[in-house]
Amino acid sequence: MSIDPTVGFTVAAMVGILVVAEIVVLGLRRLAPGVDRTELTQRIRSWWVIVLAGGIALVLDTTVVLILLALVSYLALKEYLSMIPTRRADRIVLLVAYLAIPTQWVWIAVRDYGIFIVWVPVYLFIAIPSVMVLRGETAGFLRALGTMFWGSMLSVFAIGHVAYLYVLPGDESSGAGLLLMLLLLTQGNDVAQYIWGRVLGRRRVAPTVSPNKTVEGFLGGLVTTTVVATVIGPLLTPLSWPMSMAAGAILAVTGFLGDLTVSAVKRDLGVKDTGSLIPGHGGVLDRVDSLIFAAPLFFHFVHYFYY
Repeated sequence: MSIDPTVGFTVAAMVGILVVAEIVVLGLRRLAPGVDRTELTQRIRSWWVIVLAGGIALVLDTTVVLILLALVSYLALKEYLSMIPTRRADRIVLLVAYLAIPTQWVWIAVRDYGIFIVWVPVYLFIAIPSVMVLRGETAGFLRALGTMFWGSMLSVFAIGHVAYLYVLPGDESSGAGLLLMLLLLTQGNDVAQYIWGRVLGRRRVAPTVSPNKTVEGFLGGLVTTTVVATVIGPLLTPLSWPMSMAAGAILAVTGFLGDLTVSAVKRDLGVKDTGSLIPGHGGVLDRVDSLIFAAPLFFHFVHYFYY
């Protein structure tokens, strides 16, 4: 397939940023050899894998991109189900939840928006409790039902919107631009909020959920992400600059709320990370938590106004 030059340049720019990051870390090691920078190094190396794998997938084929995102959905659901307590009676329900991934991706691949949009919130909403109630176990029924359905919404429905965004225009080149905009802004927003929070942070947003998140960090990330969106939106996507600005604000707010929500889940379960698959970052859910609210809203924003 052919890749839009702007998309190719964006991927190349991301590689350049990682090269600069490697040089900076090397310099820091020489200036302060006694400081442990293992986690920082692991984070950068993990980003190398993520950026290169994503870039290669975009160059190869639509099918490769969809398979890669289906794998992300599977790993996210697997991490989630490994964290929550499950009843023996619900083992068959786990199979139903996992089967939702390939079936949901079929509707994405054939661009059947009508079924895609109701597959998890309607059909899985009916299937999961139906299977559970037929097992006859009522103890802990409501808790098991809620956690199972929430995990499906988080891992299958939300991430499914990332995949559908890529095929939404019917043109892989345009889809790549939309996908890159979503991922760059949500991940960049996390970084911007962290930096602004470290520099100016004073007032905590939700100290019992995530003590490091501050009002100043949130506002700094919001402004930064909105400005960056205004610049790159018209270059990567069909969005005009005012619509790109609106999209940036949406992604900044929803990305922040998604991150905070997954933090609350981890607090409730008493875990620091959802997994250890990505060195320096934790698990897959730790890396995609900003997307759980941002991806669906960005998708429907673009779908409503442009497709």
